[in-house]
Amino acid sequence: MRAKIHHAPSRSTVAERGASIVPLLRAPPFPWAAPVTITVAGGTPPSLAEARLALDALRAARVGGAFWDGDGDPWTRVETAASVQAEPADDLAIVAWLSHVEVRDGMGGIVDPVRIEHACLERLTAFACHDPFEDRPATLAETIARLAGWRRTLDANRRIGVMTGMAMWKRTAIGRFLWDGRAHPADLSPKKALAAARRSGRAIAGWASRIPPDYARDVAAAGLDLHIVEDGFVRSSGLGADGRVPSSVTVDTRGVYYDPGQPSDLEILLQTHAFPDALIARARRLRGMICDMRIGKYGVDAGTVAPLPDRRCVLAIGQVEDDRSVLCGGAGVTSNIAFLARVRACEPDAFIVYRPHPDVLAGHRKGHISSATAAASVDRIDQDSGLLSLVERVDAVHVLTSLTGFEALMRGRPVTVHGRPFYAGWGLTEDLVDQPDRRARRLTLDQLVAGALILYPRYIDPVTGVFCDVETLIGRIAAGQGRSDTAFTLLRRALGRLRHRGVLLSAGLR
Repeated sequence: MRAKIHHAPSRSTVAERGASIVPLLRAPPFPWAAPVTITVAGGTPPSLAEARLALDALRAARVGGAFWDGDGDPWTRVETAASVQAEPADDLAIVAWLSHVEVRDGMGGIVDPVRIEHACLERLTAFACHDPFEDRPATLAETIARLAGWRRTLDANRRIGVMTGMAMWKRTAIGRFLWDGRAHPADLSPKKALAAARRSGRAIAGWASRIPPDYARDVAAAGLDLHIVEDGFVRSSGLGADGRVPSSVTVDTRGVYYDPGQPSDLEILLQTHAFPDALIARARRLRGMICDMRIGKYGVDAGTVAPLPDRRCVLAIGQVEDDRSVLCGGAGVTSNIAFLARVRACEPDAFIVYRPHPDVLAGHRKGHISSATAAASVDRIDQDSGLLSLVERVDAVHVLTSLTGFEALMRGRPVTVHGRPFYAGWGLTEDLVDQPDRRARRLTLDQLVAGALILYPRYIDPVTGVFCDVETLIGRIAAGQGRSDTAFTLLRRALGRLRHRGVLLSAGLR
């Protein structure tokens, strides 16, 4: 039997009870950011017809009232209730009515649902909706969709009890991505995190490259879940290796997107999602936005391209040789030299341009190749051209597992894949090795973009500091907003230059 909930009158009672009307739609109080304004007293409020049309969206999204407040969330409170006691204009009464739960007054009498409907519509139409990122009017539908996205993130984060393996310089940033409406998870050592998770029964969020090799097995043996956190595909303005905190991450409950040895949330999404027409249209606009604004993983692409010969030109993308995406998805190729030899074997008559990985160029990671060594397979090493400009100028792009292959697909370039990145195996790339049998679906490019950039990652606006959509982050990066140099980033860049110089000296190239 469903229990009854008794609820004292809240401060959200409307004018008929002598108090000011409070917006039904409210933003979570992100503790690290200034208050977020999604409704304003001025402007043009939604019409009554718009408000009526929005009721089903409210029900589906489960937003309205303090939906972020854990046990205080009115939507959670009415889930198992046979009836609730509340005033007609209270959050709890409106949420109960929307959830088809009976509402009773203080005397135990049933409140007429028409009164609650009137109060709900009054609270929805008393305020104009506001876009907190672009500082402009918004529609009621846009506002509900934004709150729905926030709700999905918070609900997912409530499954996480602790995090581990987060580098100290980005620990605060990752904690914000994992905030559950009340708190962010503590960062503990792998051993202590496992003990804490055993006590709470909640999942552990871990950074794949910074947890012990058998950690996933130990977590599973304890009957717990491990969620893997990684950088998103549009990450930030500037390199993560330089100490730039991410504006995007992925949180995968099954595995990690770059490891083809097991399913990931991204792979399952791409294999099974329905991809409605509206989402595909959005993905198409997003792809145009990214290409027009020249956005890559680490910000705005800049620089010109040296003239290329009048013959077939191929771009080969170098990688960090000990990167986990290479170790997991490289199909046995573990060095840039071996990769380039394979590219030359595929393209014996082409003019091959080799682009080293930016982390290698910055001196942070392994993978440097001397000019003399590279000369056996490539015609030019290009360290200075704008990468995306270079992608657009060549006839084809060869990759092992690099994200540049995905970026090249968005720009209409043919992509030959020598490994098993997440975007291979769907019919969009020329795959030189077998891909997982799980990838049986043939995707369109915009379906891939929708899954990989809209549905899978999480984003935080570098200006306001709150959860946002990918389009907001793209706009910020294009406008040069959100990039800041700290003492740590400056130190990292200086150390990288020194390490790179040492590599050159040891190779006898200076």
